[in-house]
Amino acid sequence: MSATGHPFRQFIVKVHGRCNLACTYCYLYEGPDSTWRTRPATAPPAVLDRTADRIAEHARTHGLTTVSLVLHGGEPLLAGVGTLAGFTEAVRLRVPADCTVRATVQTNATLLTQDRVSVLAGHGIQIGVSLDGGRARHNARRVDHAGRPSWPAAVRGVRLVADRFPESYAGLLTVVDPMLDPVETYDSLLELGPPAIDLLLPHGNWSAPPPHKSGSRYGDWLCAVFDRWWSAGRRETRVRLFEECLALLLGLPAATESLGLAPFDALVVETDGSIEQVDSLKSAYEGAARTGLDVFRHAFDEALRHPGVAARQAGAAALADECRSCPLLSVCGGGHYAHRYRAGHGFRNPSVYCADLERFIRHAAGRLAADAVPAVASGEGGTP
Repeated sequence: MSATGHPFRQFIVKVHGRCNLACTYCYLYEGPDSTWRTRPATAPPAVLDRTADRIAEHARTHGLTTVSLVLHGGEPLLAGVGTLAGFTEAVRLRVPADCTVRATVQTNATLLTQDRVSVLAGHGIQIGVSLDGGRARHNARRVDHAGRPSWPAAVRGVRLVADRFPESYAGLLTVVDPMLDPVETYDSLLELGPPAIDLLLPHGNWSAPPPHKSGSRYGDWLCAVFDRWWSAGRRETRVRLFEECLALLLGLPAATESLGLAPFDALVVETDGSIEQVDSLKSAYEGAARTGLDVFRHAFDEALRHPGVAARQAGAAALADECRSCPLLSVCGGGHYAHRYRAGHGFRNPSVYCADLERFIRHAAGRLAADAVPAVASGEGGTP
């Protein structure tokens, strides 16, 4: 750890600031923060060049041996695969020789073609896909700007990667919708052959609650999927939220934005070169992610001193009193930072998903304990 905080290890670079879809629930383009409107649609070459320098500088300063480069948007493929490949190679060439750059593009898959995927694969760029499920009806709200469904193009893109470029397939990212059947949704995602699935709770907070929020409805949904995943008898896919929860329950380190007390280590570079905190904060209020810094005038170490970043790296000290006294503290970690916001009270509150997280964590702990007892007695063991 440096004098200014834990170094950043994940660099989310907005190579394109617009999207070819107009998903009706998008917190980024339909939410309270409209700063995207004043920024260039595409990151200019000068911004990408300077960002590559800053990543290399940060890696060198902190002796990092691995960094994660996330090519993001909007829809990053709108910038062109040549831009994505060229920027990735620039970062790899400039970081120290002993530093590995793990690059991923996060896409809605509608623009994926054989030629484009070939370029990405050839430059060692993994492909992560955002979907709401593995059926057309799951993705009914994911439409283009003319209101047309995105599913036909999206599923073609996913299957292209899964079938022909499995080594480049990073997995699927899905936002939990408690109105969909949990097991059917999970099984439909499995049909797309993902090596990993990220299940994310929708961004909401105490002042702008998530949709359909009542009791522990989201927690119940996660428990149902967990049981399906846990009882499969083999690891059909990684579900990061589940694996990280189990690791934390066992006292092992786990790095996740949604659980645990590990210092957060990601930052965003916008298309104009602004250095920001992660996009999820934009679901709280206008300018919530802003730092006032940019890649042309500031090193990333200066972002480590920003109060918002410092709070996310302070562990339990930054949490509400209720969280610090909770027996689930080391696993829950207060939940996702953006989900703690309440207008007039900031982020020092329990998560709006507090009941859901408690429901899920206690359920996972119960399954882990129940299966551990006979396993220990028989000398066997193992989790998916």
